Amino acid sequence: MIIQEAVDEQTLTQSEFEEYVDQLTDPAPPEIEIDSVTDDFGELYRVWNGSQLLGTFYENLEGKWIAQPCNSDKRPSLGTGLQAQLLIVAVNGLLVADVA
Repeated sequence: MIIQEAVDEQTLTQSEFEEYVDQLTDPAPPEIEIDSVTDDFGELYRVWNGSQLLGTFYENLEGKWIAQPCNSDKRPSLGTGLQAQLLIVAVNGLLVADVA
């Protein structure tokens, strides 16, 4: 009986491992969305992956775009809003290259 339990557990572990490898080799593309809210300082843009907030960005008075990724204390100043978006997505490990 102990041998059968060990074989069943090994089969389950192998199955879970194969599922994990499949997820790594065939990941679904992230569902990145951008929205904005207006506050006293102007427009604040939010970058989402589904329901997960990845970060925010805004344009300061000097015309620079400030990126604020959620998982970083750094607040880089960039030239465009697109650069701010890409930086937030990249910092979160979700940047996917289009090879088409």
